[in-house]
Amino acid sequence: MMKKNPIFVTQPSLPPLEELIPYLEQVWENKILSNGGPFHKKLEDELCKYLNVPYISLVSNGTMGLITALQALNIKGEVITTPYSYVATSQSLMWNKIKPVFIDIDPVTLNLDPKKIEAAITPDTSAIMPVHVYGQPCDVDAIEILAKKHKLKVIYDAAHAFGVKCHCGGLLKHGDLSILSFHATKVFNTFEGGAIVCKDIKMKHHIDQIKNFGITSETTVEHIGINGKMNEFSSVLGLLQLKYIENNIKKRKVISDHYRTGLKNINGIRCHTESKVEYDNYSYFPIFVDDEYLLTRDQLYSKLKDSGINGRRYFYPLITEFPMYKNILKKQEVDLSIAKEASKRVICLPIYSEMDFKTVEQVLDLIKKG
Repeated sequence: MMKKNPIFVTQPSLPPLEELIPYLEQVWENKILSNGGPFHKKLEDELCKYLNVPYISLVSNGTMGLITALQALNIKGEVITTPYSYVATSQSLMWNKIKPVFIDIDPVTLNLDPKKIEAAITPDTSAIMPVHVYGQPCDVDAIEILAKKHKLKVIYDAAHAFGVKCHCGGLLKHGDLSILSFHATKVFNTFEGGAIVCKDIKMKHHIDQIKNFGITSETTVEHIGINGKMNEFSSVLGLLQLKYIENNIKKRKVISDHYRTGLKNINGIRCHTESKVEYDNYSYFPIFVDDEYLLTRDQLYSKLKDSGINGRRYFYPLITEFPMYKNILKKQEVDLSIAKEASKRVICLPIYSEMDFKTVEQVLDLIKKG
């Protein structure tokens, strides 16, 4: 039976309205809506503290962060990346007239497979753009070794990895730059927004200029820039979200654990490998639908949808299946069999902080019945 209010994979956690209004009134009183206002600056400072990173530059969305990061590092030629991601990853390369070089993924983590990177390097390769899929850390050590050996830049698409801590602490410290998304569906959101994490103040200033049309003074433009600034209203929401982020992540963990217990003995259903990290953010809850299950992945997807449960086939189709990438892939003649298999098998189930056990049980019941 179709629910009146459909359940989506993730829904934004919003602060109480009574807390939001005074901040908005202050924005109105300040009469600064964009261009690095006081709330924008405060959010950058608070995020640096929370994420334990040296510098952050806020942007209007995660895609703009990727585009700007590539410009800031002056990336040209070819970039090695994954076909198993949201299309924004590769679109940022195309916008910068950079050729994406796709390689296959690791079958366990579903991240870019470091063992396949070296064979894809050519004289035109300038960088690697891995993705921390579902917040699961890439093999950052192996990637760093390869990048240093071949003098390549590394830009991490960390859209799913807000706050994740790996074996050496903050995951966002790795690579030359890491890009976050603060879209409404993310663990931490500002309605729309994102950020670029960098290691030194010189790079932060450079990024700040690029995202503001390349302006360096009132009468000087030194870079081919873009309008990628975050506004004050989004910054306010981010500041309030930070007050609740720890509690929201704890709630998501409870839901994740409940799913794992409920799915344990269903033949043909596998949970994605649990992250072995210091701190997880429970961004998504992907499951694999194997041949032993009563339905195909797409049949289960349709069954859930008919009952008002809008799971997502993240990531289907693969990026390389879209028309603008098919010709690129033909020329590369690369084996993407693991990525293709994952794309056929995965459904991300709903998980968000305000989700109740009744809804979780409804999802589990539908899957158990097949």
